[in-house]
Amino acid sequence: MAKEELTKMLNQALEMEHQAMIQYLSHAELVDGLDSEPIIERLKEIADDERKHAELLRELIGAYLGGVPSMSMAQAHPAKDVKGILETNLADEKEAVDFYLKILDKARAMKDELKYEYFQIEHSIRHIIQDEQEHISEIKTLLGL
Repeated sequence: MAKEELTKMLNQALEMEHQAMIQYLSHAELVDGLDSEPIIERLKEIADDERKHAELLRELIGAYLGGVPSMSMAQAHPAKDVKGILETNLADEKEAVDFYLKILDKARAMKDELKYEYFQIEHSIRHIIQDEQEHISEIKTLLGL
């Protein structure tokens, strides 16, 4: 029962990563003007990080928990200008960190039940959190915060 709950949470995170990857790539196409190249490049790099997170999550769900990885996507958040794009993605990154912390808490509570999976799950989720926190820092820098 608890493994199914964790799988459900990981699938929700996977849907968030699918959304984030598409959103960053789409937002990168909207950025224009002077000095836009570094912002476009960083948005595309973050999209690739999100793709890698999705790969990790699919592996955790399928290989470690015996679940079926979701093929759905969370609701995307459109934006029209560079400031809006960065603010939207900053909010999404913070939401992601908060959710991954809940997943980490859930996995820790199940440590005994996940005897042969726990450390891989814990390591992967911590790695994703670190990346998301790096994205927060970079977006804040781009926003001048």
